[in-house]
Amino acid sequence: MITKVIQTENQYHAYLEEIQMLISLGSSLNSEQKDKLELLSVLIETYENTKYPVESPNPIDAILFRMSEKGLKQADLVQYFGTSSRVSEVLGGKRPLTVQMIRALSIGLGISADVLIGLSMPNTAVTNNAIDWSKFPIKEMAKRGWLSNLMGKTKTSAEDVIRNYILDAGLQFGAASFRKTLVGAAESPTTRYALYAWLARVIQKARNKKSSLGIFDREKLSANFLRELAQLSWSVSGPLLAVEYLENHGIAVIIEPHLKGTLLDGAALKDLDGTPIIGLTLRHDRLDNFWFTLLHEVAHIWKHVDKDDAFLDDLDASSDDRREAEANRLSREAFIPRLIWKRSDAFISPSKESIDKLSRELKIHPAIIAGRLRRETGNFQHFNDLVGHGLVKNMFLITSTESDA
Repeated sequence: MITKVIQTENQYHAYLEEIQMLISLGSSLNSEQKDKLELLSVLIETYENTKYPVESPNPIDAILFRMSEKGLKQADLVQYFGTSSRVSEVLGGKRPLTVQMIRALSIGLGISADVLIGLSMPNTAVTNNAIDWSKFPIKEMAKRGWLSNLMGKTKTSAEDVIRNYILDAGLQFGAASFRKTLVGAAESPTTRYALYAWLARVIQKARNKKSSLGIFDREKLSANFLRELAQLSWSVSGPLLAVEYLENHGIAVIIEPHLKGTLLDGAALKDLDGTPIIGLTLRHDRLDNFWFTLLHEVAHIWKHVDKDDAFLDDLDASSDDRREAEANRLSREAFIPRLIWKRSDAFISPSKESIDKLSRELKIHPAIIAGRLRRETGNFQHFNDLVGHGLVKNMFLITSTESDA
């Protein structure tokens, strides 16, 4: 059959079937068949660009999804792309898929050739979007050891190092911005790059915990669940018990100090496979801040987080987002139900004695009550000796270098 420019849908589908047949031959393709495969790919691409101007599904999405599904890293793709640098360039949208790559990916990873054929040109929106790689805090990231597995390789630019770091966490870039949408008061144009770097680190650390996590069941999250978590604060080792409690229920909890310039207390998100993750910075080394932040993020996991959102919270800042308001309300109710709070001596006539009395009745740490009083009155010098200064970071062995970051 003579290969011609595609004029009809029947001809288009016939060429697709022929490509599938050629790809299925694998390494047994002769030079004539390889040329035929490449020619058909060009013809199909030209036809699709003309006939279907709406952007087709992105093959890079399919590759990244299969990587996540099979637990593969970029290094595992070298056998399909030839070199590690080609893997980075293709996933970053800087190099097109070749016929050989399409064939290898289709056979090796089981990705349909329909997804890969004709869709392999670099995503110009991605390649040309205004990503300023210099804004990533690469020096601080390197100092913390985040890039140890990526740096030190010959001919690797800072841009490639950061790109690989972000891609490895599944935070690949989309047409307008990062795929993961940041929600919350901590995000701003000046902090966005640092927050994505921090978020990637949290995701990577959470993946190292997955084998030890329990099974996550969202149906088990409830007001009673939050209440049980809140009452763990009654124990001297409450923060450690809380992390264990959450991880037994399939929620990874990561302690990672914030990067310089960011005002971040905590985060709630899901990994590509649906694993819920809570990140805590311990920016304020106080028990009241730890407990309120933790329950706030659990409330987000319960009510708000989906696969595309990451909630990044600066709990010192006000927010008009109804989801933030709901997370605040659920957290407050879990510690001190509103009706009890308004009728308590701690609220009506605050004192160390009334705070201690209410903490015993509710089986929660007095730091939580003191912290609520400070926030509601706006007097952050009040009950300064009750909020648990310096009692959290040491539990999690946060080093001075990290805590100063």
